[in-house]
Amino acid sequence: MDLNHKVAIVTGASSGIGRAAAIAFGKAGTKVVVAARRQTEGEATVSLIKEAGGEGLFVKTDVTQAADVETLVEKAIQTYGRLDYAFNNAGSGKAGAITDLTEADWDDEINANLKSIWLCMKYEIPAMQKSGSGAIVNMSSQGALLGIAKYGAYGAAKAGVIALSRAAAAEYSGDGIRINTVSPGAIKTDLWATAPQEMLDQVIAGIPLKRIGAPEDIAEAVVWLCSDAARFVTGHNLVIDGGFTAVQK
Repeated sequence: MDLNHKVAIVTGASSGIGRAAAIAFGKAGTKVVVAARRQTEGEATVSLIKEAGGEGLFVKTDVTQAADVETLVEKAIQTYGRLDYAFNNAGSGKAGAITDLTEADWDDEINANLKSIWLCMKYEIPAMQKSGSGAIVNMSSQGALLGIAKYGAYGAAKAGVIALSRAAAAEYSGDGIRINTVSPGAIKTDLWATAPQEMLDQVIAGIPLKRIGAPEDIAEAVVWLCSDAARFVTGHNLVIDGGFTAVQK
């Protein structure tokens, strides 16, 4: 996939799936604007993009804050002159039984996982309209598709991402902007790297492909969704979970 001379924003790119996606965009020839709250890790991602032969820029960003997101998009335009792609990946996942969650817990999950997606699109879409086209991929989760105990707030927010993205796809397809979501299953990020082997074995046993996913499995799908190879795909939720949800009864 040749994405030369294009510009992408990747949020939550300081580690895991976001970092892998930023590097994948860089390898494909895209100039990548790396957004994250953690500056040291975000700048490390930029260094990895450059090592892979790409070009990148770090912008410290809290995606739950409108001013930060507006500044992020403005910085992308000021530096590279346009915005073509966005992977709105940043989020969080706090466990808690529904009756144990505080109002603040609920608000934090909705803000981090759903409000942030709305804010990103609010400022990304006008920039893409100026470019005449664009592609956005928003991060959902298999938690939006399954009832996972103690992740009710997270699942509700991620299900909201799918609904919001479909509405946005309908609204802005006339502007040449495609909007899709990805819903990963178990992916070997920092959280899973420290999980006990017994837990890993239990999870793997339920996955038809018999392995935990890698961040690159998601990253390459995101780049494909943004590329012209997916030019007829919009309003779609791509589940990337090794077949886990397909075999649930």
